[in-house]
Amino acid sequence: MNNHWQPSAEILTLRERAKVLAQVRAFFAERGVLEVDTQCMSHAAVSDPFIDSLEVSYQPYPGGDTQSLYLQSSPEYAMKRLLAADSGPIYQLGKAFRNGEFGRLHNPEFTMLEWYRPRFSSRELMDEVQALVSEVLGQQHWERLTYRELFLQYVGLDPHTASIKSLKALLESQFDMPFSDDRKDTWLELVMSHLIEPKLIEPVLVYDFPASQAALAEVGTDSTGTLVATRFELYAGGMELANGYQELRDPEEQADRLQADDQFRGQNGLPQRPLETRLVAALEAGFPNCSGVALGFDRLLMIKLGLSSIQEVIPFAFDRA
Repeated sequence: MNNHWQPSAEILTLRERAKVLAQVRAFFAERGVLEVDTQCMSHAAVSDPFIDSLEVSYQPYPGGDTQSLYLQSSPEYAMKRLLAADSGPIYQLGKAFRNGEFGRLHNPEFTMLEWYRPRFSSRELMDEVQALVSEVLGQQHWERLTYRELFLQYVGLDPHTASIKSLKALLESQFDMPFSDDRKDTWLELVMSHLIEPKLIEPVLVYDFPASQAALAEVGTDSTGTLVATRFELYAGGMELANGYQELRDPEEQADRLQADDQFRGQNGLPQRPLETRLVAALEAGFPNCSGVALGFDRLLMIKLGLSSIQEVIPFAFDRA
């Protein structure tokens, strides 16, 4: 324990980190994208059932009544409120917090790069993601595949038509899966994380996700007429690096999705916390046609420096914080 005063990252690594932070800021400055710095604490929490917010207590004075606030798991909600207020293109490079996430690729406090581009399609934003990552990592061999093409190439199944039974059988051929789940997306996500993602070493932009995985993205149809989410993810170094959307603009649909998440939480014994209804109000006020993306800065740095753990690229990891 005596060495726990020391940083978890080497000082030379932290020098490289500073260079890449400056590089990212220069990239957006050249493109006229405004840097913003929204609050870390909010009166509302993320609705996503698979992200647990960190809760903090505010007291107006010592011994006074406490009020629960939530550390942002992403600056998304606040940044969208700025977009509705006519901010124009914006980015943020700051801290995000997620409860219970600690391991080789996770730290409860981490650095997220998130940006929004009014009047950009998701394809145009993919181009910009590729430009930024190429500037940091140097030239790479890039691929773009639909979610269907990715599954067909790596596991030989069409994810839109495959049964839960066939997806589970794929996993059981290599892993012990002693549980059942009637939610198909659970099995799709497990196939992705266990069988496909570790093989994606060079950058791959994956798009046209199942409509059931839309999160806060718009839903459309692909060339086969299948309903898909206008959403993409970037994988590199055997891990997910970024997640982008053609942003949902319909306030009624946004409210329905927040309520559906909250209902899922209640049905599965997960904490139910205040929903971000101000986001719905912002959409009602008028929201630009827009694409946005969140990128894990620490993971990008891991790939650039050839390091295997997020703890190696942040000054003080959770166990030394």
